[in-house]
Amino acid sequence: MRDELKPFLTGESKDYGRAAALVKDPNEAASLLSELAEEDVVPFCHALDNDFLADVLVLLDAPLKATVVEGLHDDELQEVMEDVSVDDTVDIIEELPEGVARRIAEEDEILALLKEKNFAVLKPLLSSMNEIDLAEVFESAKEGDLPVLFRILPKDLAAQVFVELDPDKQAALLKKLTDREIKDVMEELFLDDTVDLVEEMPSTVVKRLLALSDSETRAYINEILKYPKDSAGSIMTIEFVRFLPTMSVEEAFARIREQAIDKETIYTCYVTDPSNKLIGLVTAKDLMLAPQGALISDIMEDNVIYVGTLEDKEAVAHKISDYGFLAIPVVDVERRLVGIVTVDDAMDVIEEETTEDIEKMAGIVHEDTPYLKTSVFSIWKNRVPWLLVLMASATFTGLILNKFEAMLTGVLVACIPMLMDTGGNSGSQASVTVIRALALGELTTKDAGRVLWKEFRASLLLALTLAVACFAKLMLIDNLIFQNKGYTPVLCAVVALSMFCTIVVAKFVGCMLPLLVKKCKLDPAAVASPFITTIVDAVSLLIFCGFAALAELFLPV
Repeated sequence: MRDELKPFLTGESKDYGRAAALVKDPNEAASLLSELAEEDVVPFCHALDNDFLADVLVLLDAPLKATVVEGLHDDELQEVMEDVSVDDTVDIIEELPEGVARRIAEEDEILALLKEKNFAVLKPLLSSMNEIDLAEVFESAKEGDLPVLFRILPKDLAAQVFVELDPDKQAALLKKLTDREIKDVMEELFLDDTVDLVEEMPSTVVKRLLALSDSETRAYINEILKYPKDSAGSIMTIEFVRFLPTMSVEEAFARIREQAIDKETIYTCYVTDPSNKLIGLVTAKDLMLAPQGALISDIMEDNVIYVGTLEDKEAVAHKISDYGFLAIPVVDVERRLVGIVTVDDAMDVIEEETTEDIEKMAGIVHEDTPYLKTSVFSIWKNRVPWLLVLMASATFTGLILNKFEAMLTGVLVACIPMLMDTGGNSGSQASVTVIRALALGELTTKDAGRVLWKEFRASLLLALTLAVACFAKLMLIDNLIFQNKGYTPVLCAVVALSMFCTIVVAKFVGCMLPLLVKKCKLDPAAVASPFITTIVDAVSLLIFCGFAALAELFLPV
């Protein structure tokens, strides 16, 4: 160790920052780290610049590399590894235990190890990773490498990764797997995941999947596929733990231990009578706190919230969210328990429905295919209907302009875009707020009066603010600064008054139209921004031209 560094790295008061500032060469820093006590290595590395530490890390021996990688926090480690090449990172991974290597192993490094056929490093590394991270690796891998990656993984982990892949990757992988391997995957999948797989695969693949499934699984799949696409029955799973009320807590634990490996959730267990009618539920917490000899009927919650098989799946998802459930039971018309919907499926439904609403609000037909995999023709097909409708509806604004063209001066014409844009934006604000509240169940059509009163008061404040700002803008900026002398006080007042009325009307249309559409049992998202903007454009032009006509008749413009 250099003499000038010793005062900062020895004794009770160590100054790692000062020491790090004196080290300029990566080789020197690597040599210094090998001399430091183990407790000083990570603090000294914290004091080094991340770019410099990246150069140093490559030079360290394997134990020191492991110490540094383990000691850095996630953000700092990520910045350091960004400056290390893929090849050097692969070399580092090969020297580290899989638990440590997992922190720096990303898609590029894993694919590089796969290309090198370094299965001795790859197998323990992949086996220690999360299925979500592994799915990202599979998505980036070439189609020919998918079976190799799949076969490296333990059987249960491979099935979990398979569920997280997009349908194209699943189909490509299924083509490469043997019947035995597909059967193993099917046995590891939960039933709702199997149903999703059957729904998304081409018919030739589906036939193969069903042929490799046992008769009981095929029967359950066919039963679930009978339910409407948007119903609770279509997303439920039958893999849950069921108790009888006469069972003891000890017997309940024995059943959980026996069945847990095949069930999607064991935290909430359901109680049914011998005819399978739902009568209660118990949680794992209830069971753990109860005496072993207590009966399930004594500790169960009998006020059970449940949903029907035909209930809309979006409503089911929101019910799970509202109550904070991990799962909710699904019953038939006779209240017999037929399945459960779990929170992960509810999240998928909420994401799907939200995406669909956003697309409708933008005037786009919903498309299940990811954007980058959607063909240009499909994009055209999904967007052109609304664009044609909106283009045709804009005919009304053209007719209004033609009718009042003679009386509109150049100054007034210049203000039309500002009025139309402000009106459209005001209507969109109100509509989006109301549509969102309807989707979350915060509003119903019965609240129309309250919504109108609230939006009317808000619109008056907004209209007054924007009208005053509009008048000031025309008089000060357009008139004085840009010397547009046509902006007389009368014309500015006409525009400001038109702005005021346009905003009030736009807010009315924006908040009432979604409620009216909801009352007609249609989707409010379908009448959002584009449609409302078109209506408000026409109304704002009528208001503006009306005030302009009055000003021309009664006031000197």
